[in-house]
Amino acid sequence: MIDKRVADLATALEGIADGSTIMIGGFGAVGQPDALIDALCEIGPKDLTLIANNAGWSVETGIPRLMANGLVRKMVCSFPKGSEVFMDLYKAGKIELELVPQGTLAERIRCGGAGIPAFYTATSAGTPLAEGKEARTFDGRDYVMERALVADIGLIEAWKADRWGNLIYRGSSRNFNPIMAMASKTTIVQAHELTDEIDPNTVITPGIFVDRVVQVDSRVENLLAAQKV
Repeated sequence: MIDKRVADLATALEGIADGSTIMIGGFGAVGQPDALIDALCEIGPKDLTLIANNAGWSVETGIPRLMANGLVRKMVCSFPKGSEVFMDLYKAGKIELELVPQGTLAERIRCGGAGIPAFYTATSAGTPLAEGKEARTFDGRDYVMERALVADIGLIEAWKADRWGNLIYRGSSRNFNPIMAMASKTTIVQAHELTDEIDPNTVITPGIFVDRVVQVDSRVENLLAAQKV
């Protein structure tokens, strides 16, 4: 079995090239791999396409920091408006946007991981989001064909990982992370805890979908400890 643990964030992110497509897990700030994103800012690959649920929040960390550093060419997401950085860049014509309804985004990623090239959905039929896409009518209802999404890199947050890359998540951080891990050619995980072995019955993402795992400080654990004092 392959030990997928790496020593630090720089090693975990090694080899990410200019022009890469990167999936970033999380729902808002929940389950977002901020340590990996901030380390990616320091490495500085350019012309990135990011696939995420939203375009981030604080300019000081996460996805907005990547955009503020001029590293992002295109954003594929459901909720771009929470990020002032994105909105300023978009209005200035300095970043592209592919707006995708949230359920459609999740299904496009799931299909990418399952090897399904496309599917039909009634969501967005008859709206500007359907323009230029193949459409069909089934049983009297209009549907739009959506292509699956895959990425060169997946940046994932997990609560716990073992040496083989098996992952479990905590609470609602189990959002886009599992399907993005499946739909990425190289999946890189920041985990709050590394262990020699995880009970197979609790594994959410099997290690076959994971390439590198790095341990990061657990902000949640620190917060819980502070609350007990």
